[in-house]
This record gives sequence, structure tokens and C-alpha cells, in this order.
Amino acid sequence: MNHVGLLVRLQAKAGQEQTVAKYLEGAVALAAQEAGTQVWVAYQIGDSTFGIFDINPDDSGRQAHLAGQIAATLMANAQTWFSEPPQIEFHTVLSAKNID
Repeated sequence: MNHVGLLVRLQAKAGQEQTVAKYLEGAVALAAQEAGTQVWVAYQIGDSTFGIFDINPDDSGRQAHLAGQIAATLMANAQTWFSEPPQIEFHTVLSAKNID
């Protein structure tokens, strides 16, 4: 298995939690349009911590996702929505169930 992906942590500013949640809930439609994104999950931990986990078949898919609309919107709104810059980590999938 050579799949790779991203783990992104987002810390919402006080008062921006609903804005971030609403955007992430709708962003799944954008992720569905990305041919190189096989799995895309947005999640929330507690009141103000959010994240994205995605899986791509290769690095070109991962790079295309980073250059896509979801990342562009998050970065364009980073100063308004987040208390710190998004933390982006690259990962390699060692094993998984149902990603192919």
C-alpha cells in the first residue's frame, strides 16, 4: 500500500466555532470533486478543535488536494477563523480498511 495523505489540525477562535463547523460540513462536496482524494474526513474535538484527515493514492493527489479549493478557503480565512495557523502533517498509510 502506497497511499499518503494529510492530517490537519484547526483551532477555531472564540466565536468562530460554528463558522468553521459549517464550512467543514459543506466542504465534503468539494472533496468529492477531487479525483485524487479517496478519503476525506472532517471532525471536531471538543468545542473549538477541528481537523481534516484525508487519503490520496500518491503524492500528486496529495499535492493537488493542497492546491485545491478547501485549502485555499481555509488559508484565506485563517486569520479570521483560527487562533493559530493550521497545523498540516503529511502521513503514509500503513494499512487500512476500505480505501480502495
